[in-house]
Amino acid sequence: MEKLSTTSPASNPETSVGGNAHSRFYIPSLDGIRTVAFLLVFVSHAGLGNIIPGGFGVTVFFFLSGYLITTLLRREYDRYESIDFKLFYIRRILRIWPSFYLVLILGTTLTALGLFKEQIIYLPALLSQALHYANYYIIFGLAQGVAPGSWVYWSLAVEEHFYLLFPLLYLALRKLRMSPARQMQILWGLCLAVLLWRCILVYGFDASSTRVFYATDTRLDSILFGCALAVNHNPIMDPQHHSNKLWKYFFLPGGIILILFSFVYRSPEFQETFRYTIQGIALYPIFIAAIRFPNWGLFPLLNLNWVRFIGLLSYSLYLVHFTVIFAVMRHLPQFPKVIQGGISLLICFGLAYGIYHFIEFPIGQLRKKFSRS
Repeated sequence: MEKLSTTSPASNPETSVGGNAHSRFYIPSLDGIRTVAFLLVFVSHAGLGNIIPGGFGVTVFFFLSGYLITTLLRREYDRYESIDFKLFYIRRILRIWPSFYLVLILGTTLTALGLFKEQIIYLPALLSQALHYANYYIIFGLAQGVAPGSWVYWSLAVEEHFYLLFPLLYLALRKLRMSPARQMQILWGLCLAVLLWRCILVYGFDASSTRVFYATDTRLDSILFGCALAVNHNPIMDPQHHSNKLWKYFFLPGGIILILFSFVYRSPEFQETFRYTIQGIALYPIFIAAIRFPNWGLFPLLNLNWVRFIGLLSYSLYLVHFTVIFAVMRHLPQFPKVIQGGISLLICFGLAYGIYHFIEFPIGQLRKKFSRS
């Protein structure tokens, strides 16, 4: 997400497999997928949560993170037969932390100064965000005491936990000389284990939807499905399996049908257990088709310059959007929700572009110095 011009896709390390401005392996459609994921989250938080599945947008972000990070790790190991963990974590810190802590500090300061009346900052709650365990604080603590709208940072905590643990697992799989198919099977096995754990919690211990939705141990499979795609049948690194017609008329429609089914089947137990697994499976053919066949159907829309540009800003947009929505609703209650949503979106774009221009892009240039290549 560090390119300045949407007409220069190879300068985006987050969608270029090579991880630097000179990568020759730009992945089509992924910035556009980011845009779709963010808009799902935004519209849901803006007042249409009963209609628009904002949680699915987070699931897409998780899958995308797993796919990209594992693809980068795979390329590094293929080239060097090792992974430089120091450089990996430096790049992750430079990618995630500057914008995150900037927004966290600004939101906390504005709240403490009274921008949001009756909102109070509690140090334990703030620390849970700053130290990346906000998701478990929500589950076991009180969901208050931070800047309004900033509880969406729970998903960043899940990803931080993933970044901490997964590279070690992936290195172990490679050092054991496991085939790509075997690596994929192990990752699928972990996804199955997470599903079984959700079932135990929901059916055996009557766990709440909050417990299941926010916890790393119950949501990690959404990321692992993306990891599994990266290690075997990776559409940007591996040869194509099956014919174009089979992808176009069977696998892709099948994935879409599974996604729609996960939306319309409203059993509470299903929603907290099998829904995430079905969505993870369904994203497989959708991602493969979007990457390998970017000219099919509606996929060209993902590569329009303005759509990709929103994807470029999606991280900063995600950080600021819910707080902005809350502020607009609080200070402009006389406007209809549609107008409030439009105003919020414009403010979000302004803030996100400012963060990108002054924080993300300069630090993105610095990150290149920590690229192993």
